[in-house]
Amino acid sequence: MNNRDLIKKLRDNRELSRDEYKQLLISMTKEDEEFLYKNAREVREEYYGKDVYVRGLIEFTNYCRRDCLYCGIRASNKECDRYRLSREQILECAETGYELGFRTFVMQGGEDMKFSDEEMCMIISDLKERYPDCAITLSIGERERTSYEKYFAAGADRFLLRHESITPEHYSRLHSESQKIETRVRCLKDLKEIGYQVGCGIMIGSPFQTVDHLISDLLFMKEFKPHMIGMGPFIPHAQTPFRDRPAGKLEDTLHMLGIVRLMLPYVLLPATTALGTIVPTGRELGLLAGANVVMPNLSPTGVRAKYTLYDGKICTGDEAAECVACLKRRIESTGYRLAVARGDCAERC
Repeated sequence: MNNRDLIKKLRDNRELSRDEYKQLLISMTKEDEEFLYKNAREVREEYYGKDVYVRGLIEFTNYCRRDCLYCGIRASNKECDRYRLSREQILECAETGYELGFRTFVMQGGEDMKFSDEEMCMIISDLKERYPDCAITLSIGERERTSYEKYFAAGADRFLLRHESITPEHYSRLHSESQKIETRVRCLKDLKEIGYQVGCGIMIGSPFQTVDHLISDLLFMKEFKPHMIGMGPFIPHAQTPFRDRPAGKLEDTLHMLGIVRLMLPYVLLPATTALGTIVPTGRELGLLAGANVVMPNLSPTGVRAKYTLYDGKICTGDEAAECVACLKRRIESTGYRLAVARGDCAERC
């Protein structure tokens, strides 16, 4: 079966065999790519029209108890300039975002245990009380199920937790000895059972990653049925053990975006900042490959450069209003439009 037939099969059946995924990932021509992206755009428009949903990212702490080998805010990076935003600063970021049309706020941070469950719940409740028409997303790593339950009761709607690699051997090469993929999967399942809209995801081109790893990730995501999937290219950070590793490739990332859109048509799929970091038009290309979410930064400009998961991150010096205006122009150049909406998942999963 040729690649065009495989793409048609994936669109119709929403799944392929392991060997078929492998063929598609390793042998696409430029013509195959365009056919994949055309189908991906048609499918995303069946579910979401021309809308691109905007998420306001509030990076509220760069302290982290974990020591992931790829991450610039890893615990053992003594050169990282650490910070924590106060509750008042977080609410100010949300106020700015709301005035700009944001209807989802993403509170992202390292696994900073100084933010207790009680403090997190207070911040979530404050945001929900002030902006009842908005969704609150958390991206704060692994916690106990009881903590997730408290945040949900306080008003959190969504939770992003990339699984990074479903293959235990590969996962262990990206993380410290204390971190296990089994724990990450347990957290994802807990979050879904509690009632969150849940996001998982991977880095494309992470160190030691193979095509077989990617296929295992596709099969896991198909079975888990997340509401959101975050996929961007790996980008090295100079203060990590992976400083000399090559970045993930644009083409590989776009291929995965297109395949995931056909495999899980309803999923919320970001065109990540990392895509825009490796190629200036990366986010636009991501939208044209099937993505339908962007996540501009609402954090105070004084701390953005300190939240460095990878080197070269774009838009660290722009004011939020400038960033949104630029992003709006970029999105419109692709034929899509920036939507003022919560942008919930189109299906219950």
